Amino acid sequence: MSDDIEIKLSAARTKLIIDKPFLGALVLRLPMEAGDPSWCKTTATDARKLYYNPQYIESLDLTQTQFALAHEALHCALSHFARRQHRDKHRWDLACDYAINPLLINDGLMPPPGALYDDCFEGMTAEEIYPSIQENSEEQPMDRHLYDEQNQADRGQGRDNEHTNAPPKQDNGQDQQDGKQQSRQKQQDANGQKESSETPRETSQQNAPQQGAPQPEALTPQERENLSTQWQQRLAGAAQQAMQAGKLGGAMARLVDHMLEPQLPWRNLLAHYISSVARDDYTYSRPSTRRGDPAVFPSLRSGQVSLVVALDTSGSISDAEMSDFINEIDAIKSQVRAQVTLQACDAALCEDGPWYYEPWEEFSLPRKFKGGGGTSFKPVFDWLEQQDQQPDLLVYFTDAEGEFPKYEPPCPVLWLVKGRSKVPWGQRVQLN
Repeated sequence: MSDDIEIKLSAARTKLIIDKPFLGALVLRLPMEAGDPSWCKTTATDARKLYYNPQYIESLDLTQTQFALAHEALHCALSHFARRQHRDKHRWDLACDYAINPLLINDGLMPPPGALYDDCFEGMTAEEIYPSIQENSEEQPMDRHLYDEQNQADRGQGRDNEHTNAPPKQDNGQDQQDGKQQSRQKQQDANGQKESSETPRETSQQNAPQQGAPQPEALTPQERENLSTQWQQRLAGAAQQAMQAGKLGGAMARLVDHMLEPQLPWRNLLAHYISSVARDDYTYSRPSTRRGDPAVFPSLRSGQVSLVVALDTSGSISDAEMSDFINEIDAIKSQVRAQVTLQACDAALCEDGPWYYEPWEEFSLPRKFKGGGGTSFKPVFDWLEQQDQQPDLLVYFTDAEGEFPKYEPPCPVLWLVKGRSKVPWGQRVQLN
């Protein structure tokens, strides 16, 4: 059976190289090794190797085997082993599978039984999917992600100790005496044959050969960092080969662009964008006549930023997320001397708004907002159009699921979006 399994794996890998060179090049970078069935039920990866259960591979057809190999390779190429951070491991594992499987299915591969798929997660990253995964979900990923798991032997040892340290069964005094007599009688009748017959079985169990590779150790922080860099380079190389062959699909190309572009937290992007509109400008006002020079040279002057912040209060944004966002704006405005106007809106503007904050005042929520029944972005932009002076920047904190105005306003708009919805214009920053 071993030879047949190896032939099937080689055929699946070769077909990927020919038909889908991007995925094939990634699979080639992942050595394959049979794992012991005690811990490897299907397939698994530790970002160093791909492990498989021979019986599981035997149950798949060739197209499903291609899917299983490409699935593990994408876990590594997308550095899922280095992106979990503070997130719950089980929910993160599910989010990673939900992010990968639509890509492979849309690329024409056939998923094996048990593969997680939901079309509402198409085009989303694992970070975007993670908040949608329920806590204590009973779903299970199709494979095993070994990058940050403890060794199975360590976990098993704890269970063995529990059995070893279990208290003996207690009997009444007469039962204990009868048991001892029966035990001595049996031992005398056996003439030692029982002990000699059990010893070979115990020895054979202890010396039973392992059917595959033992479970690998979890990655160290240094290994995780090194492997992340290596897989990013492999991702770029595989994409280049596929583009030269003209076989890199649009979804995969967008994925590669997203992974290879510099990744910055939304807080850094927000601070950078606000700082860019708050840069000092030049003035040509006439200098003092005491200088004696008739020429007028430009000189720097510091300006104050006018910032409008709009909050979507339709119910999809939690109070904790609003507070984080407001605190971040407050920290940024203290550095760039921003005057902030706050508007809250669901289907209509909040009646007791807007609220105004000078640069020296703390920017905070005036009260807690209860979620409304709908979302429309038109009221904020209609109000903005009625103002005598346009702001330097409008920042809209939303899930982007609502009615947009037909025309873009004259001032720059920065959308800070929770979820996967798109915006028709302006700069979109993903809130992970």
